Amino acid sequence: MMLAHDQDSLKRTPLHGLHVSLGGKMVPFAGYDMPVQYPAGVLKEHLHTRSKAGLFDVSHMGQLALRPKSGRIEDAARALERLVPQDIVAIAPGRQRYAQFTNADGGILDDLMVANFGDHLFLVVNAACKAEDEAHLRENLSDDCMIDPLADRALLALQGPKAETVLAKLCAAAPSMKFMDSGPHEVAGIKCFVSRSGYTGEDGFEISVPSGDADRLARTLLDNPDVLPIGLGARDSLRLEAGLCLYGHDIDTTTTPVEAALEWSVQKSRRSGGPRAGGFPGADKILAHFDNGATRRRVGLRAEGRAPIREGALLFADANAGEPIGQVTSGGFGPSLNAPVAMGYVPTKLSALGTKLFAEVRGQRLPLAVAAMPFVKNTYKR
Repeated sequence: MMLAHDQDSLKRTPLHGLHVSLGGKMVPFAGYDMPVQYPAGVLKEHLHTRSKAGLFDVSHMGQLALRPKSGRIEDAARALERLVPQDIVAIAPGRQRYAQFTNADGGILDDLMVANFGDHLFLVVNAACKAEDEAHLRENLSDDCMIDPLADRALLALQGPKAETVLAKLCAAAPSMKFMDSGPHEVAGIKCFVSRSGYTGEDGFEISVPSGDADRLARTLLDNPDVLPIGLGARDSLRLEAGLCLYGHDIDTTTTPVEAALEWSVQKSRRSGGPRAGGFPGADKILAHFDNGATRRRVGLRAEGRAPIREGALLFADANAGEPIGQVTSGGFGPSLNAPVAMGYVPTKLSALGTKLFAEVRGQRLPLAVAAMPFVKNTYKR
């Protein structure tokens, strides 16, 4: 249990009071006091998000503006391309793209979202990495860009099949937005940044709002009977069913984008033979993985039984093998499937769909198979 003074040292988001008033069970997460669940419980919160709409407080995430000193957005995009393997120049105004900061060994320092707001880039980074990410940007891009942390903003995620209907009552632009559209919009009369994206596999929106307006906006959204508050527990089970990586678990400084099965996020322009191939940290190793393949790969895993296979479980090629061939990086029960799901790393030669493996759980070898991801079909509005 946390000591009282440890609890007091945790940061609080602008919605902390709302979480407490709603009966949220608060836990430490990435240095913040965050709700892991509400009285409805993780199972109901998960299924409600899949059937209607869930509201998540993700204000612990880092928000930054990257402003080109030249005034030309292409200069900020080219500068950021020195740190990520993605094509940032090609992000059209009003659009965003998933990216990764990489290190000299080709490992992933953090994953992030990058949006083109016309005169600057808007970045959203992970809470546990945001201080290091800002320092990384300042060290490498300060000659070309002003790095502006937007510490006075909260971030809400409205996710689920009813998200558009709910938000349309407060934001006229919502119905016309497509997946990965992003830009300034008014929501309930508040000047916000809105993207059509999220971390659940469902259609939905992320709303960056001034901190002083966050409580009012959250309560307005929760006034809709289709919306329930959702905690970190269901956020994790939803993203796992969607086959989405959690930084520090499924991806980290020891995994390259190719090993992590994130090839789709690296555009051809940055790969070997592309007009702006390489030029990012770890390019030699990452491009070699594209050209020659990597020796291991992140895969989805479905157990034959009902027992959840948790993070850290060792994977074996057969029931009697002496040496593990891989490890589970995320795992738990998938409420939408009413079955356990997991993901982890295995040798590429054992990564084909249907490959039979075994996980060691409490001294027993449990059978499972490599499975396609996402486990639950996504519903993005394309």
